[in-house]
Amino acid sequence: MSHSTVPRDSAEAKTSEEPAAPPGGAASSGAGRRAGKRPERKVSLRIRFRRDRTLILMTLPAVLLLLVFNYVPVLGNVVAFQDYDPYLSENGFVAIFESPWVGLEQFERVFADSEFWHAVQNTFVLFFLQLVLYFPVPIVLALLINSLIRPRVRAVAQAIMYLPHFFSWVLVVTVFQQIFGGAGIIAQTLRDHGYSGFDIMTDPGVFKYLVTMEMVWKDAGWGIIVFLAALSAVSNDLYEAAAMDGAGRWRRMWHITLPALRPVIALLLVLRVGDALTVGFEQLLLQRDAVGPDASEVLDTYVWWNGIRNQDFSYAAAAGLIKGVVGLTLVLVANKVAHLMGEQGVYKK
Repeated sequence: MSHSTVPRDSAEAKTSEEPAAPPGGAASSGAGRRAGKRPERKVSLRIRFRRDRTLILMTLPAVLLLLVFNYVPVLGNVVAFQDYDPYLSENGFVAIFESPWVGLEQFERVFADSEFWHAVQNTFVLFFLQLVLYFPVPIVLALLINSLIRPRVRAVAQAIMYLPHFFSWVLVVTVFQQIFGGAGIIAQTLRDHGYSGFDIMTDPGVFKYLVTMEMVWKDAGWGIIVFLAALSAVSNDLYEAAAMDGAGRWRRMWHITLPALRPVIALLLVLRVGDALTVGFEQLLLQRDAVGPDASEVLDTYVWWNGIRNQDFSYAAAAGLIKGVVGLTLVLVANKVAHLMGEQGVYKK
């Protein structure tokens, strides 16, 4: 059988005579499709809605709750610029439209009130204490639990530490009262040995540390869950490779574990700074009578006391609005610092 062959020179000539495909034409588009690139197509809103209607219906109740309980009440801040009197009408909502406007008078009253600045001072003192004493605790406990070898022991320790998160502040304060109060276990034991006068729950000097201890006991478990979830995403191959290179436990923790936790730490730190002016309303209100307002008055209790107890609604709304603006500013500044450190923060650049 004879095989016909095409001369090389004639093949090259035939190839050179073929017209070149214009740039951006069918040949280039076909080459792009063969290379795996597909042209982007815009999907209409109607098609996207039909495609994702199940997910939209699932999230609709949460969106409605968010609108009704978080965004609609924001409109009530208009009373901060009024001399609001709910008794001007049988309907308190209608009274908003009938109350006289006073401009920035309520804000001037707030800034001239020494009790307001005392509440601001107590708020920031508690925030810095909780940032220094409370924030590192979940990280340390998560690292300790993650180092446990047996999964069952790890699960039991995690459940025990997470359990107080479900307790109400009434129960938390009661437990601490039974331990550190004047009639608590420690005071009774000291009295049996000839000592008396032990009562931390009514001591204004140590109240800020007591509040921090209560928060650590109650909410450290939630932070442990978050950091353990971040640690579970770290590949064991990294630890094995580091161990083969001679890295000890501390070096593996410093060069592998902590860098893996850094994005989560940055995110929670930004959120914590945003809550700097919210240091526990119910927790402090429950213990206000025991230590007095000088030690326990913060911005939240200050707004509640003037707005609900004294019924000075416009004044309380002005103080609350100042708190919200400062809190938003702190979030933006902390998020900007996170971006400068190379982290995403709450939102991207």
